[in-house]
Amino acid sequence: MTTLLNHLSEGPDSAPPLLLGPSLGTSYALWDAVAPELSVGHRVIRWDLPGHGGSPADLIGPGATVGDLAELVLALADSLGVERFAHAGVSLGGAVGLHLAVHHPERVSSLAVVCSSAHFGGAGAWRERAARVREEGLARLADSADARWFTPGFTVPRLVRDHREADPGAYAACCDALAAFDLRDRVAEISAPTLLIAGRDDPATPPAHLRELADAVPGSTLTEIPGASHLAPAERPEAVLTALRAHFGGGAGRGMAVRREVLGDAHVDRAQGRQTPFTARFQDFISRYAWGEIWTDETLSRRERSMVTLTALVAHGHYEELAMHVRAARRNGLTADEIGAVLLQTAVYCGVPAANSAFATAQRVLAEEAEGAGE
Repeated sequence: MTTLLNHLSEGPDSAPPLLLGPSLGTSYALWDAVAPELSVGHRVIRWDLPGHGGSPADLIGPGATVGDLAELVLALADSLGVERFAHAGVSLGGAVGLHLAVHHPERVSSLAVVCSSAHFGGAGAWRERAARVREEGLARLADSADARWFTPGFTVPRLVRDHREADPGAYAACCDALAAFDLRDRVAEISAPTLLIAGRDDPATPPAHLRELADAVPGSTLTEIPGASHLAPAERPEAVLTALRAHFGGGAGRGMAVRREVLGDAHVDRAQGRQTPFTARFQDFISRYAWGEIWTDETLSRRERSMVTLTALVAHGHYEELAMHVRAARRNGLTADEIGAVLLQTAVYCGVPAANSAFATAQRVLAEEAEGAGE
């Protein structure tokens, strides 16, 4: 018998893990327009609720809690060898993220709560819905999904189909979990960096619910997305993606720190000083992609990355960049002899003339370094 939530993993295993949780009635397809882009810099793991998508229905039963769902998510993470992870979730998936951040802070590195809340309006309506679904099934409720999930005129047929095809018993158990959920007295304990995303036209978890969270969670950030209802990642994926990219690992902010560590403050300060409105997006691209995603991947050490970079720069004749990265290689722990060995290797595979110019460039940089050390 399968005891794990169904999931889809995307991106390199060596990248920082990011778990994505769905809302009630949907599957991990809710993240179809966002997850592939996030997987460029993360090991993205999308999970299905019990009885939704491909997850077994018998993983929960009547009287289930959000804590029960959180334990299933932790079991999935454990099975994949993921100890610490970032988490983003929509509605019920967001509630699971809040529970994890409060009760298992050692597991959550960063948190995004999307169109969700610390409470869902009291138990009565959810208990009524659970009873109705157990008696009637999901067909009638699925007929009203568009009105509950999206702004007028918008739909995602795959998600509506997921709603219609979900297991009624598991769906009702998820309603039980929402009925019992209220973390308002605990969210101030959350220590993970937290992003809150509200759909401005969301009737299920209105922006006021996210503002309430923003006031309570220390250091949190709130983003409201115009033109989005309850399933913002499906209706406004670009806006959600932009917010999540900025929050998880940061790209530019994280990359700038690594860029300074490798290239040195003096070089980065000069580059920043020369920045103009015309070059600003390119500088952000470098910090976010090259330094925030590639140089932070721990598959290769910084020493190894310096060797690869030196070789590539010689191969393409970028000798000004080579001088900069000879200095970076020294900062990353390469000796002068090791740099010479790398350049000698390039003589074989990139050509003697290229290596000759590279040796001249490196010798000048190393001489300047020695001269500076002797002052």
